[in-house]
Amino acid sequence: MFLNDQETATDLLHYEAIAQTIVSLILNTPKAPMTIGVHGDWGAGKSSVLKMIEGELAGENRVLCLWFNGWAFEGFEDAKIVVIETIVEELRRARPASTKVAEAAKKVLKRIDWLKLVQKAGGYAFTVATGIPTFGQMNDFCDFVTSFASKVQAGVSASDFEEAAKKASEFIKETPSGSGNLSEHIHAFRNDFKILLESADIDQLVVIVDDLDRCLPKTAIATLEAIRMFLFVDHTAFIIGADEMMIEYAVREHFPDLPPSSGPVSYARNYLEKLIQVPFRIPALGAAETRIYVALLIAESVLGPTDARFVRLLSAAREDMKKPWASRGLDQRAVEAALQGDVPQEIAFAQTMSAHVTSILSEGSRGNPRQIKRFLNSMMLRQAIAAARGFGAEIKRPVLAKIMLAERFKPEFYEQIARLAANHAEGKPEVMRAFETYVRPVRPSEGGEGRRAVEKKEHHGANSAPSLPPEVAEWEKSDWVKGWAMIDPPLGDVDLRPYVFVTRDKRTSLGGFVTNSHLEQLVDVLMGPQMAVSGAAQEVGKLIGPDQEEVFEAIRGRILQEDNFKAKPKGVDGLVLLVKKHPVLQRRLLTFIRELPTDKSGAWAASSWLSCLSDSVTRIEYYSILEEWSNLEDNKALQKSAQGMLKLKEGR
Repeated sequence: MFLNDQETATDLLHYEAIAQTIVSLILNTPKAPMTIGVHGDWGAGKSSVLKMIEGELAGENRVLCLWFNGWAFEGFEDAKIVVIETIVEELRRARPASTKVAEAAKKVLKRIDWLKLVQKAGGYAFTVATGIPTFGQMNDFCDFVTSFASKVQAGVSASDFEEAAKKASEFIKETPSGSGNLSEHIHAFRNDFKILLESADIDQLVVIVDDLDRCLPKTAIATLEAIRMFLFVDHTAFIIGADEMMIEYAVREHFPDLPPSSGPVSYARNYLEKLIQVPFRIPALGAAETRIYVALLIAESVLGPTDARFVRLLSAAREDMKKPWASRGLDQRAVEAALQGDVPQEIAFAQTMSAHVTSILSEGSRGNPRQIKRFLNSMMLRQAIAAARGFGAEIKRPVLAKIMLAERFKPEFYEQIARLAANHAEGKPEVMRAFETYVRPVRPSEGGEGRRAVEKKEHHGANSAPSLPPEVAEWEKSDWVKGWAMIDPPLGDVDLRPYVFVTRDKRTSLGGFVTNSHLEQLVDVLMGPQMAVSGAAQEVGKLIGPDQEEVFEAIRGRILQEDNFKAKPKGVDGLVLLVKKHPVLQRRLLTFIRELPTDKSGAWAASSWLSCLSDSVTRIEYYSILEEWSNLEDNKALQKSAQGMLKLKEGR
């Protein structure tokens, strides 16, 4: 059984309400131009909402809905022009029999040719602030390139000059005089675009822009600029699906000289809010919604979306999700009522599965639907592997889910569990039982040992851990690990070896999921010597958001497995390169730096990171870490290195 990770055709999360609200807003405001943002983290369901909007608009005869995927045009020299050309071509394709549309489109495309030409005009291509060449200047340019067409200038062929001269001459002949600078040209372009919309005989043009947050900053900003400068005219609506945090990052990267903030709101946020008038943020799933989602995912995969039993179950779930704060999470009573007491085995399995993993997934995935799907796919695959190899009875689903939660969201902690289980004769490390006894609340069924441990903890105070073995004293410092230990079922009396075996399905963990083999290979390279790491710079630069995070976590997990931190571990240079190429990971790197064992780390721990910390706020936090380390008394090497880095800062 496999859960598809693409945009869903079945609305399992009641996102239809968001889509219908947006459609209603568009249709009730047909004249005024507007931009609508559908925001959410990667995997939150933005593309699914956009597909629903497209489906709702498909039945509107007076509305033309176009789909534009920004990521598909990554790598084009000028994404701004590609956006405009694509929309114009789609308009022409939507009205193939209209002569008026064809003529209007031709005129708009001529304007686009002018923009292309100006870009190739070298010194004549001025900025937006100063304008572009007048037509008199372009005539001079045409004469110039024609006279030199027989020669080959540095890197430019004669045919290039001839083509440029021909296009310039043709455009000048057909363009009215008086349009000599960029502002006038943009005004004329917008008028031509309005005429094109009128020729198409529609009330509204709706353009859906998806995957903008997967683009490099240059492409993302070019797409937004095309919308703002050229296409934002009457009777148009743009719906932009993107993680607003990534767009803010793109603004900061594209305009590096912007001051950090303007009052309480950053300039990057101001830019986004000025462009997007109506923001919709897809909410994260709560515990009850997660339970419903898991049950529906599994039920749909085994029954199919058209099965009458699944349709009834989906209807009951949607009714339940109308008031998520009062939801029971599609419990047994609700399922039996929806199916009139006839609960198939597949539905019972889905319900049991959702009950087992809801609390784990709701906490660990932060209510992200894609993370939930990937988690379930990996868990079911591992159960199938265990059954095929003959030890399926040894794998209990709640235990597997809990182990996988640590593997996915706290890989260094998972590696400790794995080592402890592997080294214990029965796979039941005493430290696990001791830690659970220490942090879990005493229940009526628990014996005196648990109560005595809690009383002892209260006596010594929350910040000390005298009852914990020294091997896991660090666990008590992590709120995440303590929260994980309190999730049912407890693992102190469970043989963890089968679970460790089935979760180690590849040489590198990569956050606990089966991923593309090229990522495993890239991690291996980034764990290598400096020369090999430098050679991977181009491939690292091409990583998109989820892959960036997985590679980071894989390297981080490997580094923290080391026993000796006196010398710089393998993988540090790889992390530095990864963060340089993807500054959005700087916050993760700070967390990693704080996790380094200060009592065992050498001078490298203080001196290795500054080159990849470009954000001013992140640098301030990094220097605060160095301030702490500069006062260390039990590690002179790290103390002196931290002091040296702080002196360098003062000397700048």
